[in-house]
Amino acid sequence: MSEKVVVLDRDGVINQDSDEYIKSLDEWVPYPQSIESIARLHQAGWQVAVATNQSGIARGFYTKATLENIHRELHRRVNIAGGELAHIAYCPHGPDDFCHCRKPQPGLLEQIQDVLHLTDFEGCWMVGDSLRDLETGAAMGCHLALVRTGKGLKTEAQGEGLEGTLIFDDLASFVDWLLLEQQNELNCR
Repeated sequence: MSEKVVVLDRDGVINQDSDEYIKSLDEWVPYPQSIESIARLHQAGWQVAVATNQSGIARGFYTKATLENIHRELHRRVNIAGGELAHIAYCPHGPDDFCHCRKPQPGLLEQIQDVLHLTDFEGCWMVGDSLRDLETGAAMGCHLALVRTGKGLKTEAQGEGLEGTLIFDDLASFVDWLLLEQQNELNCR
């Protein structure tokens, strides 16, 4: 039996992205319905995890403490909405650090796999707004979804590497579709 896990990129999927980085809690602005969407997934039996590159730490734009403060607020809002985040994995390294955890490398998903005790990612979803999100998910065997928020429209327009990827306007529309698919599957049994 496959696991029910959805892995989300953060910036551009859950919250607004910025080419200037999200450097403080004040700059962290969730998209409408993204927090509720995470809660809905949890309530429908899905574990939700986040895999996010945060090279702003390596670049000196913000500290790990600032990032942890943002993530505490994300957990708090999801909990208030009736949901739960199973894990947030982040890479604090820069692109020149050649680490194993910076997407598109698989380290963040391997961390999620260990924390959630997953045998594999069969049946799991990776939802992102960039090609590197999709490449990470594909390398681990996830189903792939691209959202048009954040860098998603640009990624879609480039058109490369999107084979087998479902495309949605935003996280809420992905969750609407996934939960409808889940209900249809249950009705067919």
